[in-house]
Amino acid sequence: MNQSGHKSLKDERRILQTVEKSLHESTSIMVVEDNSRARQALTASISLQEGIQVTAEASNGVEAIRLIERHPPDIILMDLQMPVMDGLEATRAVKKNWPGIKIIALTMYPYYEPEALAAGADAFLVKGCSVSDVISAIHALFQNNEVDNFHP
Repeated sequence: MNQSGHKSLKDERRILQTVEKSLHESTSIMVVEDNSRARQALTASISLQEGIQVTAEASNGVEAIRLIERHPPDIILMDLQMPVMDGLEATRAVKKNWPGIKIIALTMYPYYEPEALAAGADAFLVKGCSVSDVISAIHALFQNNEVDNFHP
């Protein structure tokens, strides 16, 4: 906004580019979850949504980083409790190297929220939330809006 409180031409262009992107492209998602059934279920659920495409899956942070190096997604759904490299460490690494990637921390433990957000997560959801909560968070982040973190 400029000094008179109106949106600048630059702000208007950024908003228009975001809207155009959301109309013509799908949001690419990476699902990082060590439990293969949970990963498959999450992938299947969100893949049914128009405009969202799961482009990669990983079972730990190391795999995720290797995949990001080849094809960075728009948004990562990141489990926090994983072997090899946990979600907090992976979140820090992603944000350091690819700050434009949005991360939704997803865990069974609501008390991890402050640590996940401090590590760089853009949103925090507790496992057990509805698929519509996950989809809402994805859409909000894709449109550069803030997300209401969800605790069932």
